[in-house]
Amino acid sequence: MPPTHARPLHRPSHGRGLPLRVGTRASPLALWQTRHFLEIVTGFCPVLRNAGAFEEHVITTSGDRIQDRRLADIGGKGLFAKEIHEALLDGRVDFAVHSLKDLETEMPPGIVLCCTLKREDARDALILGGGCGTPDPADPFACLPEGATLGTASLRRQAQVLAARPDLTVGVIRGNVQKRLSRVRDGGFDATLLALAGLRRLGLEHEVALVLDPEACVPSAGQGIVGVTCRATDTELHELLSGIEDTEAAAVSRAERALLAALDGSCRTPIGGHARLLPDGTLHLTGLVARADGSFLLKRSLRGAVADAARIGQELGDSLRADSPADIFG
Repeated sequence: MPPTHARPLHRPSHGRGLPLRVGTRASPLALWQTRHFLEIVTGFCPVLRNAGAFEEHVITTSGDRIQDRRLADIGGKGLFAKEIHEALLDGRVDFAVHSLKDLETEMPPGIVLCCTLKREDARDALILGGGCGTPDPADPFACLPEGATLGTASLRRQAQVLAARPDLTVGVIRGNVQKRLSRVRDGGFDATLLALAGLRRLGLEHEVALVLDPEACVPSAGQGIVGVTCRATDTELHELLSGIEDTEAAAVSRAERALLAALDGSCRTPIGGHARLLPDGTLHLTGLVARADGSFLLKRSLRGAVADAARIGQELGDSLRADSPADIFG
């Protein structure tokens, strides 16, 4: 689908030659996202449709290399972008494609988020092993046996699950989507939670036992959105890529990322943020802060004009921080 209110694209002027080099992680989902983005670009810029217009550069990040520990324990979610940022800054790539939820709230000096693509479904999905019951949307975790083990590397997901089912055991599960599914299928875990967006993009939606309501299990800020970065000085390319930005994705991501910035949370702080546009055009933002063990969970919502997306995120974040125990942000 074309981006909302996209402007016609034109070939960069004489100052840039082809091929344009795009940085991406190596996972099947990252490659799907990159190729989907390139399809959109070439659809709006016909002169770039020739086979040599783009060149993929696969970059292995620290987050990809270290699979046996939580991101919180090795430096945070920015580890999925660190080496890609370096490739941008030293000129090895011209732009890079990311899952927006993997990008830091504050971009490194010299790098800008130049466009966001139309959001896929932002909700989390419950994946169940053979020993679980039939899930009930009204009580999604009741289908898990007493003391069952749920695999996730996300403290946000862990906190929300344990708040509902403190008897469960949570174990770390990392790796690409296929690896996580196989760990449940093979009996290593009784269940896991994955982003529905990634499952859909990989044709794996049939693995889902239940899609969780975003008000019941608040997604990660930026979940389901593809973001593209480039060098701040590369205004020509920035202008080219901003032409395919989806206006709704841009608005909801501004609200969600402003919420994160206000909370100043690290990967050690379970934080959820989900914005959506209501039928009347109003922006509705839900934010969540919790302890990793689920012993504290605070969830609030705020709505307002789309033009005030960043202010809404800031205000909701300030409210959540003011009424949360100080140790959560330590």
